[in-house]
Order: sequence, then structure tokens, then C-alpha cells
Amino acid sequence: MAFKLKKSIVMVGMMGAGKTAVGQAVANRLHVPFLDSDEEIVRAANMSIAEIFERDGEAFFRKRESEVIGRLLDTERAVLSTGGGAFMSEPNRKMISDRGVAVWLNADLDLLWARVRHKDTRPLLRTPDPKATLTQIYDTRVPVYAKADLSVEAQRNFSISDMANAVVTALLTRPDVLEET
Repeated sequence: MAFKLKKSIVMVGMMGAGKTAVGQAVANRLHVPFLDSDEEIVRAANMSIAEIFERDGEAFFRKRESEVIGRLLDTERAVLSTGGGAFMSEPNRKMISDRGVAVWLNADLDLLWARVRHKDTRPLLRTPDPKATLTQIYDTRVPVYAKADLSVEAQRNFSISDMANAVVTALLTRPDVLEET
């Protein structure tokens, strides 16, 4: 089955939702490039996101993140994975919906915690009680993620391939974004 991608797909959601892994699988299935805004920021800054947060603060990082997302949306049609906080910005949400389609990987809190609890690469979780921090971030962000153009619910028993199939199925409901050829 072949596809024609008419707009870039922007994966949004919480840390641990699978934006990168699922995004790569969707890109492979659609035969389009996969881009990662966090990787682009790290490459440009020549430092990790955690180091950028520590040295320059979250506000500085978010400004660079918006610039990078805009630049990536202006390149070829692709699947773009964004950082968990990128969609929290109203200008970013508008830019993503105007130039692409936002796909929320909707994973519940227990699933997210199971995926991120043993990782030290999440600067926002470097707190005395990372689960409480994750819960607070989740409670704040879920109502905003719900504004995404499409939502795909993550299931604990889904493989990356299962999630990619669910995303493609959701995208096919939007002929302005994706069509079978």
C-alpha cells in the first residue's frame, strides 16, 4: 500500500508516550523522512537538552524549540517528533495545525511512569519526587494535548508497530493530510 502525505505529521504528547519510536515507524511506513525537534536542538547547541535547561533555562529552550519546529515544518513533508512541552505554547499549536497536523499519542499516567521512571534523561523529572512531578505535568498538559488535530490512544499491550498502524489509520480519516495511492 502506498501513501501520499500532503502535510507534515507532528507527534505530540507526554515524555514516554512514544513520539520518537512511533514517529519513526510511521515515517518508515509512509516512506517519508523522520525529524526530531529535540535532536535538531541538541545538534545546533552542541549540548544535551538537560545541559541547555541547566545553563540557559526552560524559557530559552522553549524559544529555540519554536524556531526549530517552524524551520522543520517549512522543509519537506515529514513526520516530526516534538518535545513534550512544545505543544503547550499557543503559537506552536497554531503553527503546527496551520502547516501540518498534530497527532497526540495519548498514554495514561501509569504507562508513562513505567516508561520513564528508570531514565535520567528527563530534565523536568530531576526532582525529589519524580512521580509526583510527572503527575503534575500530566494533569497540566493533558487538557492542552486534547486540542491536537488527532488523538491516538496508547495501549499497554501495543507494540510500536501497532501504534504506528493506529496513527496511520487515524491519519487516513483526514484526506487533507494523507491518502492511499
